[in-house]
Amino acid sequence: MSTQALPDIRKTILIQAPLQKVWEAVSTPEGLAAWFMPGNLQPVAGHEFILEAGPFGQSPCKVLEVEPEKRLSFTWGKDWTLTFELVQQSDQVEFTLIHSGWTAEQLTEFGEPHELVRGRMDGGWSGIVKKLSAFLES
Repeated sequence: MSTQALPDIRKTILIQAPLQKVWEAVSTPEGLAAWFMPGNLQPVAGHEFILEAGPFGQSPCKVLEVEPEKRLSFTWGKDWTLTFELVQQSDQVEFTLIHSGWTAEQLTEFGEPHELVRGRMDGGWSGIVKKLSAFLES
C-alpha cells in the first residue's frame, strides 16, 4: 500500500524585530513557551525533548538540524517535523514555519486522520505565527 503525501503546511511572516531576538524566541524553552508551547528544547542536534501539548499531553521531540539564526528543525510526535527558517530582510526577519510529515492514509497518535488534523493545524498555525510576531513586536 502506498501512502499519498499531503502538502507541508507553510506559514511565512515578516517580523519587525532583531534576528537574535527572533532566534531566541524559536530556539529556547522560554521563547517557545511564550508563543507556542512549553518544553525543554535545547538548540543542539540530537537533543531529545518534550513539548507540553496541554490536553494532548506530552509530545516527544528530537532536534534534527540547527543553523544558529537561520534554521531549526525537530521531529514532533511520531509523524511530524517542524522547521523554523529565519532570513534577515533589511530591518525585519522573514520567518517561515514548515510543518511536514503528512500522509493521506495515516492516523495521528490520537487516532485522527492526518487529512482532518492537517486542515485544523493549517488554521491553527496562522494564529500561532501571529502570536509569535505579536510577542516579538511588543
